[in-house]
Order: sequence, then C-alpha cells, then structure tokens
Amino acid sequence: MGATIQLGRRKVGNGHPVCIVAELSANHNQNFDQAVRIVRAAQEVGADAVKLQTYTPDTITFRSDRDCFRIHGGTLWDGRTLYDLYGEAHTPWEWQPKLKELCSDLGLELFSSAFDPSAVDFLEKMGVPAHKVASPELVDLPLIEKMARTGKPLILSTGMATVDEIEEAIAVARAAGATQIAVLRCVSSYPAPPDEMNLRSIPDMARRFRTPVGLSDHSPGIAVSVAAVALGASLIEKHLTWSRAEGGLDSAFSLEPQEFRSLVDAIRCTERSLGRVQYGPTPHEVITKSFRRSLFVVQDMKKGEMFTAQNVRSIRPADGLHPRHLREVIGRRAANDIERGTPVSWELVDKS
Repeated sequence: MGATIQLGRRKVGNGHPVCIVAELSANHNQNFDQAVRIVRAAQEVGADAVKLQTYTPDTITFRSDRDCFRIHGGTLWDGRTLYDLYGEAHTPWEWQPKLKELCSDLGLELFSSAFDPSAVDFLEKMGVPAHKVASPELVDLPLIEKMARTGKPLILSTGMATVDEIEEAIAVARAAGATQIAVLRCVSSYPAPPDEMNLRSIPDMARRFRTPVGLSDHSPGIAVSVAAVALGASLIEKHLTWSRAEGGLDSAFSLEPQEFRSLVDAIRCTERSLGRVQYGPTPHEVITKSFRRSLFVVQDMKKGEMFTAQNVRSIRPADGLHPRHLREVIGRRAANDIERGTPVSWELVDKS
C-alpha cells in the first residue's frame, strides 16, 4: 500500500507538506453566516482543508431519556442526552454543498465525517475528495466498508482504539477496495490532556499500519500538534472557532483564528527545520566556520626560539594550523622571527 493519500489536489504523506485541517464541528452555533465566517478564516490563516460532520440526531443516536443515552463522566456536556446534544451540534445538511462550493472558490479542500450510510451517499453526491471515520465509528465495520467501496481515500481516527481494532478496521477497508488509507492518532476527550496524548505512538503507527499518520488534536493550544509534526505526523486536524468568548459546544478546545495562524506558522517552520539527515556545514555555516579554533603565536618570538604552551595556543579564528597539530609544534623551533597574533603554519616551524 502506498505511503501517501490524495486529498483533492494535495498529497498527504511523507515527503509532502503537512496537511492542516480546520475542523468546523459545532462552532457554527447553528448560524450559517458564522459557518461561512469560520471557513473564510480557515483560508486566511493558512489551513489546507475544512472538515465537517455529516449526521442528524436521528442518524447518529436515538431519542431516549434512559441513563445510557445521557452523558456522564466529567465532560463539557454532562447531564445532556445524546439526542439533544447532537441536535444542537449537527451541521445542517443543506449548508454542506454551499460550504463545499465556498471552499472550492477559496482553494480549500472540504471533506466530512459520515456517521451512517445515508451520510456517505449524501457526501458522494457532493463529490467530497475523501471520507473520514470518526473515532467512535471505527468499530462500525459496515460503515467503513461502505466508505471503502466508494474508492475514495479513507482517514481513520483512532481515539480509544486498540491495535487490534485499528488493524481490523484497516483490513475491512482494504478488503472492500480501499487503496488509500491514513490513520490519525487521537485522544477522544474534550479537551484532551497533553499528558495523555502519547505522541510517540505516531512513528509506531506508521511502522505498524504502513499508512500516512496524522493527529486529530483536541488538546489546548498548539504545542501538541507541533510536536506531532516533529514525530512524523503528515496531517493535523484542529478545531477552529471564530471566538471562544461567544461560547459554543466545542469552543473550549478550539483555536481562534489568530491562534490557528500561529499553529500553521509553527508547523511550517517545524517541517522546514526537520530537513534531511545531513552532516558538515550548511550554506549559512560556511562563514561561521572561520571562527573555529586554530593555532596562533600569542607572544613575539625570535628565530630559533622554541614553541611552548605559553607562546602557542589554540584560539579563535581558524586561520592557523588545526589544533590536532599542537603537540607536533610544541618543542620545535621558530624558522624566523614571528610577531604575536600570527597564525601558525608549517612554514614557521623549523624543519631541522
């Protein structure tokens, strides 16, 4: 299987620029103009793609007040029913083709997480370039099969998943015809504590699954995403909001536009700095090389006078003999008078 996937006009994987995805999620607050504002901000701050979520309350869950349908455990949404939460959070489907057209006009890719077969069909009619599997849906193997049969690249989030579960999802996708698969390291808590991110999993995932690996990042700030790029992440997905002060279901773990710009700039700097395996001076180090140490005469000397540790030293700059020759010079005699500050050369050392 290839080490890259094609996300619209962009290749994602080793040797290609990191793909930076702005997740809209529920940050539109059920206001289409707000969604448009966030998409435009994504383009302005340097994102490569926008991701949506395609579901309705009825396609993702079931209306019930039973305790198992109510959120617990110290989340941002404790006490709410799943149905009510997703009713507030979902992105209306009639918006999504309009947002895709806007993204196309802005040079952005747009794709989405589908949460049931009808969403996959809807997104196929929209012509999305890839399908995303959200972390809780990684165990929905029939859904993954349906996505895989479209022939589109698949991006699998792996929050909560064991190695066996990830391998099973990938195997099912490949058996159904998927040839381009990427997996994302993810911690499915909101916000995700940095000390639970375990980013060293990223190179291990690349080795195990032989796919591009990225990060779906719900942690505060930008540091975790930048560290992930340093460890080999080729796609970063991060929530973007217009303003946390305006509130919203996902705003607490989302970046505002100026913060997202800082993320983009830091990722671009990081990927440039990773470079390649290289030793020896870089082009900008060549001039600095002249400030290495070398051997200099540091006291005036007369012809025939012996070189000693007092009149020859290893100092900056690099105009004299290499310091490795100090022991060879000490104990020899000057071939002629030498003024202090003269770089030592073999011509100054008596050969007799």
